Amino acid sequence: MLCSNDARIVRTYPWGYTMTATSVADSPLILGRDYDHFLEYLRDPDTPGPVLSPKRFSQALHIDLQTLAEQAHVHRNTISRAPTSQGVQRFLRDALKVIKAGTDIAGDVSRALFWYRNEPLTAFGYKTPEQLVSEGRTEDLLRYVASMEAGAAG
Repeated sequence: MLCSNDARIVRTYPWGYTMTATSVADSPLILGRDYDHFLEYLRDPDTPGPVLSPKRFSQALHIDLQTLAEQAHVHRNTISRAPTSQGVQRFLRDALKVIKAGTDIAGDVSRALFWYRNEPLTAFGYKTPEQLVSEGRTEDLLRYVASMEAGAAG
């Protein structure tokens, strides 16, 4: 059940758990279950062209901009002053590749985001997908996900 009360968004799950979000950024509704909806949310509304918003990405993953800068290996001011920089955008696109692969397997963005941030992967020394993307191992991770998906399918 979904309902909206004033500025709060309330979601009650079938098993009785209720989640209340006080802002749009905190809401699972803004992410939706659909990757295309999530990607559209990440589009930077203040910049013309195909630019991802570091601010919206950090909100979606519930991390601060300093953490995002550390993960992208850029100076903390680059995130806010030069969000269109090659380093920032490359990191965001790499993260999105992995999140998309996770969404394809998990079936929804919320589960994929949880996996991306929290799932320790045995094959990578118990590092999370988020850590691996930060280390520049996106392609290794995508090959791993593809092999897991093929194993589950075949």
